[in-house]
Amino acid sequence: MSYYGNQSLGDIIRRTPAVTNIILINILMLIATQIKVDWMYRTFALFPFTSPYFHWWQLITHMFMHGGFWHIFFNMYTLWIFGVMLEMQWGSKKFLWFYFVCGIGAALCQNGVLAIQLSVLNNQLAAGSVTAGAHISQILSTPCVGASGAIYGVLMGYGMLYPNNRIMLIFPPIALKAIWWVLIFFVIELATGFVNNGDNVAHFAHVGGMIFGFLTIQYWKKKGTLYR
Repeated sequence: MSYYGNQSLGDIIRRTPAVTNIILINILMLIATQIKVDWMYRTFALFPFTSPYFHWWQLITHMFMHGGFWHIFFNMYTLWIFGVMLEMQWGSKKFLWFYFVCGIGAALCQNGVLAIQLSVLNNQLAAGSVTAGAHISQILSTPCVGASGAIYGVLMGYGMLYPNNRIMLIFPPIALKAIWWVLIFFVIELATGFVNNGDNVAHFAHVGGMIFGFLTIQYWKKKGTLYR
């Protein structure tokens, strides 16, 4: 299905420099990561606030880091499909603001959840738990990478601006209105985050991106600036 009418790929790229440049930067960061893996992760991936590896800029740079080809492919493909529509509607400056608010919000949410987990584990350690120390060490040394938090915010934005557009996923091959897919994704990510099944996916970052996307659009609606 086409969202762009009769526009050529060149026309779309010229009208959406923000999305195009975000994709290019992500690709360059992936190439650099393949060359200097440890340094790139230690410097630009997101670590918990109390980790010795944490730096403030990681709240931004983690959005441009990925774990491999398929990770970046699905994130950038989703950004292209839905981000282009938002940038065409809002313009590049407003879209970039939205994208970074969602991405930074996702990082804050993820690290906030980790802070709670670390607090619980520290209490267990003080009570004599023999496994809490290992869990604390693992959390503090585990990096979080990917644009998924920001992109889930983009999905929320798309669902709020174009709620009645029907979307057909590859799997499952079901067509639903955009707003329903957004709500389904939100519930799945929230539930999976609480289950904590060890799948190494930052589900609360996804939830955070969607929440900050929702709040940003609600704020713009209240101010009457959603389309300006």
